[in-house]
Amino acid sequence: MGDDNVIARLGSMKALLGIVAGAGASYGIYKLVFGRVDGKVKKIKSGQRVAVQPGSLMAKVAGFKVVSKTDHLDPSADTDSSDVHSRSAASLEPRHLSMLLSLLQSSPKPEERRDVLVTLGNAAAFTVNQDLLREFGGLHIIASFLSDPLPEIRVQTLNALNNLSVNISNQEQLKVYIPSMMQLIEMSPVNSDIQLAAMRLLTNLSVTDRHQHLMKSSLTLLLSLLVVSNEVLQIQVLKVLVNLSSNPDLMDDIVQAQAPASLILLFDSCTSTSVLLRLLFFVGNLRAWRPSEQVAETLRRRQDSLYCVLLDSSSQLHRRLPMLLSHLDEEVKAQVARLLT
Repeated sequence: MGDDNVIARLGSMKALLGIVAGAGASYGIYKLVFGRVDGKVKKIKSGQRVAVQPGSLMAKVAGFKVVSKTDHLDPSADTDSSDVHSRSAASLEPRHLSMLLSLLQSSPKPEERRDVLVTLGNAAAFTVNQDLLREFGGLHIIASFLSDPLPEIRVQTLNALNNLSVNISNQEQLKVYIPSMMQLIEMSPVNSDIQLAAMRLLTNLSVTDRHQHLMKSSLTLLLSLLVVSNEVLQIQVLKVLVNLSSNPDLMDDIVQAQAPASLILLFDSCTSTSVLLRLLFFVGNLRAWRPSEQVAETLRRRQDSLYCVLLDSSSQLHRRLPMLLSHLDEEVKAQVARLLT
């Protein structure tokens, strides 16, 4: 009797995995730059290797039910395999989330862990599920896979946490993983999916000033990444930098941060308009800071500080900005004119 019950439960777990998949090196930065060694909810896509069965929950998983907290929460309740497969994706219940978290922890198969993370990430597109996953201890369970040896698992972990991070209460738990995200950015290949996913998560966590101070030690890393990354990643980096530079309490740290001299080269008509606009917003925020003469003189002695690169009277930015007045984009010209007045 007991054995039959265990077998039934294992069958339910595997059946629930049918929901899963269809739910859906910056290590060298310092050497590259210095010569030595951001929140929308996204539908997450899994890898191409998963076969999606027509009509299954796997094929319909985008339509998660916004479940009630009063629904039955017992994760040990038996769920018949055929019952799970016959459900529409809109009828997933809290116990299914709990089952998925259990499967994530217990599965020895990387493809199963990846697929569970994809499903949990899509479930997190809904506020009620965001709350339920937090109450089930799911945020820390999911975040534990930030150190998984497989890059694709780390990417799907970041994607799931990104959707969970739009919830302010969840951010209180996720803030402790900011150093891990920064380490992933630093150690991963430039323009990798890991870097992009981590920057999207940091964008959400930097929207308010509650956790921005936890990122100030990584300002040089972000500025370095900005000059070596592609357009998509540059935009994410700049979203974070614009958010941080909107906080007056962080301005001293920002202007003192080591910055690559090549940062100035981005202020050019050849730079993507989306990137250039955000750079101009960033500079606008920086210029709102007014140092005392004594502080300014101290900063001038540090030629590689962001202050010297972008703000000091000797900065090449003063020569480059007027040239952008002939830019084809009207918003760029308007932002440049604002900075020049």
